[in-house]
Amino acid sequence: MTLAHAQELDRQDPLKSFRQEFIFPDVSSKDGPLYFAGHSLGLMPKKAKDYINEELQAWGQYGVEGHFEGAHPWLPYHENITGSFSRLVGAKESEVVAMNSLTVNLHLMMVSFYRPTKTKYKILIENNTFPSDKYAVDSQSRFHGFDPSTTVVELKPRPNEIHIREEDLIAQIESLGDSLSLVLLGNCNYLSGQCFDFKNVTAAAHKVGALAGFNLAHGAGNLRLELHNWDVDFAVWCSYKYLNSGPGGIAGAFIHEKHLGPQNLPRFEGWWGQNKKNRFKMGPQFEAIPTVEAWQLSNPPIFQLASLRASMELFDQATMKTLREKGDKLTNYFEKLVETELKSEVSIVTPESPNRGSMLCLRFKNSPQKWTQTLRERGVFVDFREPDIIRATPVPLYNSFEDVFKLVQTFKEVIYES
Repeated sequence: MTLAHAQELDRQDPLKSFRQEFIFPDVSSKDGPLYFAGHSLGLMPKKAKDYINEELQAWGQYGVEGHFEGAHPWLPYHENITGSFSRLVGAKESEVVAMNSLTVNLHLMMVSFYRPTKTKYKILIENNTFPSDKYAVDSQSRFHGFDPSTTVVELKPRPNEIHIREEDLIAQIESLGDSLSLVLLGNCNYLSGQCFDFKNVTAAAHKVGALAGFNLAHGAGNLRLELHNWDVDFAVWCSYKYLNSGPGGIAGAFIHEKHLGPQNLPRFEGWWGQNKKNRFKMGPQFEAIPTVEAWQLSNPPIFQLASLRASMELFDQATMKTLREKGDKLTNYFEKLVETELKSEVSIVTPESPNRGSMLCLRFKNSPQKWTQTLRERGVFVDFREPDIIRATPVPLYNSFEDVFKLVQTFKEVIYES
């Protein structure tokens, strides 16, 4: 594998023009910037600044009337994202909404979908789930009067194994049986990069009378999803990673249509979930919007929606099918280079394709935290996770095969120069 080969692969790439739609960090490096941290914070779309400035201009020009006037009135602004989100996660438009932040949405979903009883109260999660998810399920357990140590069941790999076997996951659901209330998993584990077959997991959960909800923080914009067809009950995701909405960007939520409409499903409510026709009548009675929008609490932040709109337009143009095809090629290429050039120093934690997205989690034998800083000084953006893992993601919207080639060569130089 040579630089010339990588450059030839880039010439054949049908998505190569999208790279020009993003702003890369300004660094002083002969090879940089090499940005492989899209699993943590995506790059800024060039149009994000324009779209935010449009709303700043509207604010100045219209004042409060900007809710109703201008090119993109604020009152329905979140609806600009709805179609894109539905295509992104494989859902009907009535099932998706942009609102809040990820963990807020997770709590709102558990208000509705974690309804434990004395005998059916357990929650199944991954053993190395993202800490915020663990804090959320533990606190929900305590809120309902249960002890998290007995309520929250952590799914673990077999001894001396890294990944969870799918048959063990299904067997655990079956074993918990009537005591299981909710299955809550990440759709790409943040530390290992392993993804799960959500269709099978959902079916297994429903078979024992449990509900299935998923955190798509590392799935939305990374993997192809069919939430509606998989019969998933609910899902939540952030937008600042693969969806490039900027730091603290607005999050998303999905609720299957079978849970929507005039049902007595418990939820927390606020004025933005009120019937749009009557919202400004300021009446005392809540009349729910008959879509997932009923779970909205407050009017959303327009500037965050504007930056997200800039990115989602690119996703609509590229399509998740084509992005995932390129993502698989990029990550497979990355994997082969690591195995060829760094085999004696690095092991790959992430499973082989197709049980992953674009991210590779690399376990280093020596000094990975020190190397991360050295890499950063050379214009390379990756991240370190205790005790010995560096995560790196070739994002198909803006990374190239040449980027990947240069990344591995820089890894090699830093490791063997240390």
